This record gives sequence, C-alpha cells and structure tokens, in this order.
Amino acid sequence: LIACDKEAGTYSLGFGLIDLAGQAGDAMVRSARLVLQRLAGQTRETAALALVRGGVLTYVAEATADTVVAAGWQGRQVAVHATSTGKVLLAYSHPAELRVLLRLPRGGRLPRYTPSTITSLTTLEKELALIRDRGYAVCRGEFESTAWGVSAPVLDVAERPVAVVSVWGPSERLTESRFEALGALAIACASEIAGRKASARVPGRPTA
Repeated sequence: LIACDKEAGTYSLGFGLIDLAGQAGDAMVRSARLVLQRLAGQTRETAALALVRGGVLTYVAEATADTVVAAGWQGRQVAVHATSTGKVLLAYSHPAELRVLLRLPRGGRLPRYTPSTITSLTTLEKELALIRDRGYAVCRGEFESTAWGVSAPVLDVAERPVAVVSVWGPSERLTESRFEALGALAIACASEIAGRKASARVPGRPTA
C-alpha cells in the first residue's frame, strides 16, 4: 500500500501483483494482467494499473510490450495533480473531495515539479472538467519532464473510480499527437477491466 503525505498532497506508490490479489481478487488480477499485456503490445509503451482505496492510489501491476514486470517506481512519491493517473482520480471523485485529496490550503498553490506542472487550482479544475468530458487524462511531463502519459478510470456501477489504467513513456516517443488514440485505447481497456462495454466517452464523476 502507499502512504499519504497530507501536507504535500502526495502519495508514495507501491507495486505488486500480490497487493492486487489481496485487494481485488484473483479474477481481477487475471483480467488486468491480460489487458495490460495487450495494451502494452498495442502501444509499444508501458501500461500500468493503479487501484483506488479510500482516495489512495496504489500501483499494482505494470506491463511492457513483452511481459508484466515489477515496476520501478516503488517507494517514490507522486503528486496527484502532476500525473495523468492522479488527475483521473481527482476528475472522477466527488467535487467535495478535491481539496481533501490535494490537501491544498485556501489561497495556496500546488507544488511545481517541472515547467509544465499545473500549480493553480482554478487551472486544474478546468483540466479536470476536460478530462471528464473526453474520458481520459494526459500528462505532459508535469512530474518528470521526460515522462508523458495517458490514463483512464475504471469505474464501478455508481461511476466512482476504483482503479486507473495508464500508458506512459518517454516524451520523444509518447507525443501529443498520440494522445487521442492512446486515450481511446485506455478507455477501452478500463471498461474491459470494469466488465462493461467500452463507450466513446466515460461518464463524468457523480454529483451526489
């Protein structure tokens, strides 16, 4: 599992298929593994699955184009406002949970990690609305300048986020011109893991 630093609004990510088996059951492990392998093969990039538990993201599986492997981010801290995975969690969580997840004091600004990090809550809220409209989030080197990614939510029957599917890679290869296609693939894979038919757009977060 991961620890939440409430002051910084960051999460220490932990990986491992054992964690996924314990939290979501063997059926989801098998389903996610196959989906991630296929997604990595289709995109030739790294595909990953993160689970959401109590507002906490835990990366539980990762796949390259060849096989599912242990991820190399174990123990690192990743801010939810500066990654596509985290922004999906924010976008599809209840509106009242936003400041709780970010732990942002009134009048404060979000931490900056790279020149492209969003540090304004107003700007972030506009991006979260766009994420809900198109069904996926993107990251343009906002946590690490060379790491770009696309993520889509795995939603439960109440349209709440329970997991996030991500595709990420180096900026010279995972370019902005690929975002739309990768977003569509991430949405389809997230829908498959959720056990539903993929649609052109993932429904927005609940309002109650």
